[in-house]
Amino acid sequence: MRTIGVTGGVGSGKSVVLDYLRDRYGARVIVADEAARQLEEPGQACYNELLELLGKEVLGSDGYFDNRKFAAAIFSDEKKLAAVNAIVHPEVKRYILSEMEKEEKNGCRYFVVEAALLIEENYDEILDELWYVYVPEEIRRGRLKSSRGYSDEKIDSIFAVQLSEQEFRDRCRYVIDNSDELSKTCRQVDKLMGCA
Repeated sequence: MRTIGVTGGVGSGKSVVLDYLRDRYGARVIVADEAARQLEEPGQACYNELLELLGKEVLGSDGYFDNRKFAAAIFSDEKKLAAVNAIVHPEVKRYILSEMEKEEKNGCRYFVVEAALLIEENYDEILDELWYVYVPEEIRRGRLKSSRGYSDEKIDSIFAVQLSEQEFRDRCRYVIDNSDELSKTCRQVDKLMGCA
C-alpha cells in the first residue's frame, strides 16, 4: 500500500487533489481536521480530557463542543491551545495509524492523509511520501476572500502561523502547482501516480 501525505497553505486547494485521488484512484482519504472533530465528540478518545481542560462552558446544549466557544477559549490562550494540541494530535495520529493498518489488510492500494500540520507533526515518519500543493500567496488570498469571505487581517493572521513556501518545498518530496486549470493539476497527480 502506498501512503501519501498531502499538505499546503490554506486556500491552496488541497481538497481538489484529495477528491481526484479518491475518485480516479480509489484512494482512502483521511482529512486530519475531520478525524479530530470525530475524536472530540462525546464518548470518543479526546472528549473527557478536553472537557476537563476547557470546562462545560464550551459545550452546546447537545453536549457536543460548540465550535465558536471552543475556538474562543483556546485561540486567545497559547497555553490552552498547546494543551489541546497535546491531547488531540497524538490521538489523530493513533487513529490514522490504526486506519492504515485496517486498509492494508483490506488490500487498499492508496492511503492518503491531508493535514495542515503534516510536517510539524512529523507525518513523514509514518507515510511513504509528502506532497505539497502550491499556489502563489496572492491567488490563495483571492480564493479565501471570495470563497470564505475572509478579511485581509484574518488571512494575514492565518498566513503568519503557517510554514513558508520554502519550508514546504524543503520537507515534501513532490510539489503540485494548483494555480492553473484543474486539468493541469490532475495531469500532475497522474504523473506522480505513474499514470501520465
